[in-house]
Amino acid sequence: MLIDKLVKKIKTLNAPIVVGLDPRLSQIPGYIKDAVYEAQEKTPEAAAEIILTFNQAIIDSVCDIVPAVKPQIAMYEQYGAAGISCYFRTVEYAKSKGLIVIGDIKRGDIASTAEAYSNAHIGMTNIEGEEFTASTDFITVNPYMGYDSIEPYLSDCKKHDKGLFVLVKTSNPSSSQIQDLKTADERPVYAHVGDLVSEWGRGLIGESGFSNIGAVVGATHPEEGKILRDAMPHTFFLVPGYGAQGGKAADLSGMLNKDGLGIIVNNSRGITGAFLSEKYKSNEKDFAQAARAAVLDMKADLEANL
Repeated sequence: MLIDKLVKKIKTLNAPIVVGLDPRLSQIPGYIKDAVYEAQEKTPEAAAEIILTFNQAIIDSVCDIVPAVKPQIAMYEQYGAAGISCYFRTVEYAKSKGLIVIGDIKRGDIASTAEAYSNAHIGMTNIEGEEFTASTDFITVNPYMGYDSIEPYLSDCKKHDKGLFVLVKTSNPSSSQIQDLKTADERPVYAHVGDLVSEWGRGLIGESGFSNIGAVVGATHPEEGKILRDAMPHTFFLVPGYGAQGGKAADLSGMLNKDGLGIIVNNSRGITGAFLSEKYKSNEKDFAQAARAAVLDMKADLEANL
């Protein structure tokens, strides 16, 4: 089962780390941009080519020390069709390097629309009898519209051994405006969502004891993370918010199970933009080496504090 592959890779590499591929042109080395702009105008197609070149170098530099990458689709969609093509080419390249890919798409819509989204990202698209299988492993989804907006994804997870990370307690500062609201039983909304995610994942639990249906739980909310771990023993957590958003390794210990498992921690700018920081700053042509160094430092930080 997919979740077992992820857990095995995390244990083998001793690295519960996912590298977020959230490209910004302003944070890509100038020499990469200059080479493309010399050959073509500053267009969405040029931007997509620049981003793909950057992503491939990052992937090459970390593919042997992390289990997964997480491209954020919005950063690609802004460049139109060329950007979407770049997104899927990034997914395919990461897969070719043996990485598990978490597509950060955060979709949430009515059932018929959800089915189309699922076909595109984790399921299968049928074109007049010809079938094309999606290459992403996991995707993130928004459960706000309830079960019928999630069921098409669950169906494809069962058919194709794919996975979800469902938003439960997110890392952004204003998440409390909705997620912490108390319901009639005095429990917060996020706790009820956690119950639903556990229920949805019950039939997809692997040998590792975890389900293919996971939860997004922010590093910036350690107390809530501990509550959710106790309530969701079979749910794997995708943990954003480490680093730039203020989450620390020591904050994550309550999200682990008794075996020290149960989370994969995202780091985006802290890795892909490491070459811009004071700690790793060097010749911009060494950006990929800086990314690798940042991963190794993150790994050491997690090892020391979890």
